[in-house]
Amino acid sequence: MFIDQARIFVAGGGGGNGCVSFRREKYRPKGGPDGGDGGAGGNVILCVDEGLRTLMDFHFHRHFKAQKGAHGRGDNRHGKRGEDTVLKVPPGTVVKDEDGNVLCDLVEEGQECVVASGGIGGRGNPRFLTPTRQGPSFAEKGEAGQKRWILLELKLLADVGLIGYPNVGKSTLISHISAARPKIADYPFTTLVPNLGMVSLPDGRSFAVADIPGLIEGAHKGVGLGHDFLRHIDRTAVLVHILDLSATERDNPVQDFEIVAKELELYDPLLLSRPQIVVGNKIDLPSAKDNLSQAQAYFRKNKYSFFPISAVTGEGIQQLLYVLADQLDEARRTVQEKPPPKIHEVIKYAQPVKDFSVTRESEGYFVVSGDYIERLVNMTDLENEEAVAYLQKKFVETGLEEKLLEHGAKAGDTIRIAQLEFDFQPG
Repeated sequence: MFIDQARIFVAGGGGGNGCVSFRREKYRPKGGPDGGDGGAGGNVILCVDEGLRTLMDFHFHRHFKAQKGAHGRGDNRHGKRGEDTVLKVPPGTVVKDEDGNVLCDLVEEGQECVVASGGIGGRGNPRFLTPTRQGPSFAEKGEAGQKRWILLELKLLADVGLIGYPNVGKSTLISHISAARPKIADYPFTTLVPNLGMVSLPDGRSFAVADIPGLIEGAHKGVGLGHDFLRHIDRTAVLVHILDLSATERDNPVQDFEIVAKELELYDPLLLSRPQIVVGNKIDLPSAKDNLSQAQAYFRKNKYSFFPISAVTGEGIQQLLYVLADQLDEARRTVQEKPPPKIHEVIKYAQPVKDFSVTRESEGYFVVSGDYIERLVNMTDLENEEAVAYLQKKFVETGLEEKLLEHGAKAGDTIRIAQLEFDFQPG
């Protein structure tokens, strides 16, 4: 089954909780706090595997979660970091968030992208030791991992893309020049998914060919199958436009060429700037001879390379393949050298920016938002009085109380930060 789109839910592992512990050893009366930090949660990572050609694995399984970090323990034993969840994707996978923003474009073997970060581990009680706080009896909770839906979109990586109306012979040609064995029949839209094949020439050169189905008038708007598969053309270096010269399916091969070319332009004008070769197929049929001279004259006038072939008998195909190999050699010479694929590194959790905003949502109700201050609240054990007192102190240090007063907050007003709501009591 060929699946080229998937929507999946990914969740980084939550961080482990910090530990509240005090050293109690014989002959060591001044033990002090010794609670370890919690381990960070694992990440969800996408990694390119060249052996894959479809997103089928994500069609049946849509939810993926990384392992949680372990909690800290006494004797300053820190929790173990959670294991990453690594998901294999085929080369050519574009990753987007739900707003359509591209998060990463994965094209090379081993290239990786973190799509859901694990939460940081909570600090153990020794982290809160100060000259005036000799025995802190609280620790931080672990941070929740990042959770979100992402969209995976596969764009086949092929050197040559075969385009044209249905039943012009694209599937027959790819089956003749490669080991691909697509379904071939004499009715429109026989090919429902792109087919990919490898071509090898006697001189040692090779290249990948993709048969792109479903291009008809209105394809860029979703007519036929074009809206689903036009994106697979994005990756191809050379386009081969196949026409049915026999006119058994269509009356005017030249008009068909102009219609499909217009669809490409409406989808992405840059596609017309790519090398494009026109192939007149089915010259083994008597009716093709009537259209051959007209087609040759038209494409000579418009400066297109034109090759008459028969995908059934093989006539003209060998010459076409060598011309395609030459075109690809030229295209590769003009492409700038690609940077090496990014090697995944464990994320270093930088302290968030301390800026925050205050919004007055209604009379006596204020909402405070900001990564740093929300993280403080989410990682505080609100059941522990000493931890709450520490949180209140951090509010003062960040200038929260001053900013609330500037926005008109009064004693007794309700303040919401993340999931916490409390009454405002200025000092």
